[in-house]
Amino acid sequence: MKHTAWMLAIALLLTGFSPSLAQEGSPPPLPAPSPWFYGGVIGLGFGDVDWIELYPLIGYRVNRQLSLGAGVTWRYLNDDRFAGSPSTTDYGGNLFARFHVTPQWFLEADYEYLSHEFVRFDLSTGRDSFSTVLGGFGYSQPVGSRASLFILALYDFTHDDNDPFYPYADPWIVRAGLTAGF
Repeated sequence: MKHTAWMLAIALLLTGFSPSLAQEGSPPPLPAPSPWFYGGVIGLGFGDVDWIELYPLIGYRVNRQLSLGAGVTWRYLNDDRFAGSPSTTDYGGNLFARFHVTPQWFLEADYEYLSHEFVRFDLSTGRDSFSTVLGGFGYSQPVGSRASLFILALYDFTHDDNDPFYPYADPWIVRAGLTAGF
């Protein structure tokens, strides 16, 4: 029975349910959300492989369902598992479109350009440019009147398993972050 209560609580949270107390009269209107929003993702990992990822973004809500935007990508990786601890830096940008199917669930399409630095088999580094086409779905949960947390699962339609230096090891890319209105 405990598991059922937890599953119900999680389901209510994910669907955006919020209990409210009955009040006389109507509540004051919320301010209209700004059409502009910003946010992004920060990723960190430390250990044998240290990495830092920054994905700032800015977007514009065309209407209640459609948002368009752009972002910048920067990643640093240092690998202590090998002699000399090779390190690499990637940078680039992306354009995205989000279509909200419901207030929380959305579909997303991205085009990303990435200048990717990679470690060769002799531990020297090289650099190559990649253009990727990504598509997938996400979930956004409001946290206040002007901010939302999101999680996004994108599939890389241009993924190449045969390229040992391709920037993504797997065709599925998962990101989570925060956006806020201006």
